[in-house]
Amino acid sequence: MRMIGLLGGMSWQSTAEYYRILNELVRERLGGLHSARLVLHSVDFAEIEVLQAEGRWDEAGAVLAAAARSLEAAGADFVVLCTNTMHKVAEPIQDAIGIPLLHLGDATADAVKGAGIRTVGLLGTRFTMAEEFYRGRMAQHGLTVLVPGDEDQRIVNDVIYQELCLGVVRPESREAYRRIIQRLIDDGAEGVILGCTEIELLVGPDDSAVPLFPTTRLHCESAVTTAFGPAAANRR
Repeated sequence: MRMIGLLGGMSWQSTAEYYRILNELVRERLGGLHSARLVLHSVDFAEIEVLQAEGRWDEAGAVLAAAARSLEAAGADFVVLCTNTMHKVAEPIQDAIGIPLLHLGDATADAVKGAGIRTVGLLGTRFTMAEEFYRGRMAQHGLTVLVPGDEDQRIVNDVIYQELCLGVVRPESREAYRRIIQRLIDDGAEGVILGCTEIELLVGPDDSAVPLFPTTRLHCESAVTTAFGPAAANRR
């Protein structure tokens, strides 16, 4: 089993989910007391959030690139960036290291296509929903991506940053997300990407009439497959 490098802390609640799911998946494969071989670099999300809000993406990319280099130095064979939004700076992170960055968007797109879906809704932070870096990655895989309207984007984003990143799960927020998901379905979405790791703390399959694609689990499944396969063995 190759060493997984987790670049997390954005937020720590979602990174804890990555840790749990990765270890459960390895145990399912090997049984007994087996767990994942991994190293974790967890950043201070408060510092990253300021850079996000101020549009200082180059600086945020530099911080995460340095963290990725520390994972490589610690023996990681590949890096898993435990956040959807910060895949906006995936390229500078990959450029800074000599091991692969396992892109969350690719793992998600593969799952969507595998389900026979071509038009998919997207929930996430306002950066993920409104900007091109994520939707464009999906388009490269031949997918059409629908996002909520402006007011629904505000609701989705506020719940993430003001509640879920703080570990707060409110039934009324779940109901709001259900209504937003239904509007995406009404607009033609055949499935919905939960494009923020924290959203999986709030909604699940019972909250949608179409398939949901939980990016945390999909990313973890891809990471475990890579850890057990030959792909991660070859450094760039």
